[in-house]
Amino acid sequence: MKRIIIHWTAGLYYPTELEKSHYHFLIDKDGKIHNGKFKPENNLRCLAGYYAAHTGGGNTASIGVALCAMCGFKSSKDIGKYPITKIQFEAAMKFCAELSIKYSIPVNPSTIMTHYEFGLKHPSTSSAGKIDIVYLPPYSWVDKTDVGKFIRSKIRWYKENLQGE
Repeated sequence: MKRIIIHWTAGLYYPTELEKSHYHFLIDKDGKIHNGKFKPENNLRCLAGYYAAHTGGGNTASIGVALCAMCGFKSSKDIGKYPITKIQFEAAMKFCAELSIKYSIPVNPSTIMTHYEFGLKHPSTSSAGKIDIVYLPPYSWVDKTDVGKFIRSKIRWYKENLQGE
């Protein structure tokens, strides 16, 4: 595996079967990790119906991690009734650190990114224009252009603490 791409589902607080078919791991509002239908290794060779199709143009060798939240999000002023929770976000960052260790994925903008960042870097893919993740309700002061940087700093912190155990 070469990278982790982080999403929000734009759904409710608990994963649906459809969401489980698109992401390898989903984190609910209470911070519980749910396995998707496919293992990350299925995305080494993306065969139709046998892999998690989470990032248009970027699925091969990518692990899809999604926070179950953000249904109804329109903007930072109108975030809907299912905002990402702090417990959920922190659990996701710790879990991404664990994945980073397990799969020897370094923490940098080319290897751990949001779906939004992937779309910016790959404007000719269907991921261009995706808004997950452009806003973090528990950390509303983080600007949309800094969300990926903030996420990577959190993952680095968890990774350092996990490796120190």
